[in-house]
Amino acid sequence: MDLTHQPPRRPTNLSIAGIIGAARLTDKARAHNAETLGEYLYGESSGLDRRVLEFLGISGDAYAEAADGHDDAALGQWVLETSGKTEAEIAAFNEGTINLNPDNEGHKQRLKERLALYAPGRTDITTVLQSMELDDWGSFWQVDLTAGPPRSARSTDIGGICGVARMADKARAERAEKIGEYLYGDNSGQDIRILTFLGISAADFQEAAVNNPNNLEIGTWVLENSGKSQDEIDEFNETLVNYGPNEATRERFEARCQEVDPSRTDITTWVELQDVDDQLSFGIIDLNRRAPRSPYNTDVCGMVQLARLIDKGRAFNSNTLGAYFYGEDSGIDRATLSFLGVSAAEFAEALKTLSTDADVEAWLQADHPKSEADIEAYNERMSQMGPTDERYKALMAKMINRIAPERTDINTWFALMALDDEKTFAL
Repeated sequence: MDLTHQPPRRPTNLSIAGIIGAARLTDKARAHNAETLGEYLYGESSGLDRRVLEFLGISGDAYAEAADGHDDAALGQWVLETSGKTEAEIAAFNEGTINLNPDNEGHKQRLKERLALYAPGRTDITTVLQSMELDDWGSFWQVDLTAGPPRSARSTDIGGICGVARMADKARAERAEKIGEYLYGDNSGQDIRILTFLGISAADFQEAAVNNPNNLEIGTWVLENSGKSQDEIDEFNETLVNYGPNEATRERFEARCQEVDPSRTDITTWVELQDVDDQLSFGIIDLNRRAPRSPYNTDVCGMVQLARLIDKGRAFNSNTLGAYFYGEDSGIDRATLSFLGVSAAEFAEALKTLSTDADVEAWLQADHPKSEADIEAYNERMSQMGPTDERYKALMAKMINRIAPERTDINTWFALMALDDEKTFAL
């Protein structure tokens, strides 16, 4: 859960054990664990979190550990079993919490400021929870597609359905009058396909997207209003992501490829073309859309892993790393940077002015030169590197079992990384 890009679930969301504040606490616990809390506070540092945890008799650390070890359904059961709270106790807690009014000048002032900023003229927002929901909404609903692209159609952030997260970004941006060159709803062929599948109108979807900036809450709305089964969603996802030009659209597709990037002769689907266009339009590498280059790639300085490091460094600079790790957070990156004699921060900073691989290569050869023999030894060591103790062997086995349990031939980190890339972006 990344709370730098969306708010936690609203405090009145009862999807975790039927307890006010528990779903919100869960999202913040997961963000706390992932170090993506943004401006939010977790546990004892948050008034509502503290109130919920004290009611449950559970510490913030224990809840954070449980939140990472359970899905929502299992977590709700764990909460009930661990706390021992009855339905009557939960009902009383909920009633007392939902009606809390600002009880000090700081809370009252925050409510006034939020009303003035996000809902001038509204007189019905009076409670602490309403104040929090207003702040969440006002802070996140507006999307600016003049500053960056919408999410890839590959994203299944909302309801597990491809294209819906991208459509939500465009819906919010259109309402905010910041949609730029993008098209929403009935003006977009892709949106029409998605809305037709869902059986939801563009106007209704836009209203829901604007009112629900949290992925899980808008996802629940979409699933409830579409009534689609998981089998139907899986079939739709595969069709949408792999949809390519037909005889009638071939000429238009090829012309568009030439406009976007004539060097890319490998683009075969509309989503691939869309992803390339988005990234080139804003000068970014987005690892939510595609994998970084293979660790085996030796295009830069004849070194393995370096092209991949460049891709991750550029994604780090544009906050588009996705599920990847850069620099000190990646053991492989640390080994490469150590060999080069460059810190992760220095490398990322250099990429801001070195716009091509050739520029990076020239900089490294001038300031951090390596002999052919050193590079050859490095390449051999890195490409053959695998787990060296039982802990890391168990970690590799766990990762392989998660993505491709049939693959018994994987015994190096490079092979695992390449496999993970392939599985992550295959649909």
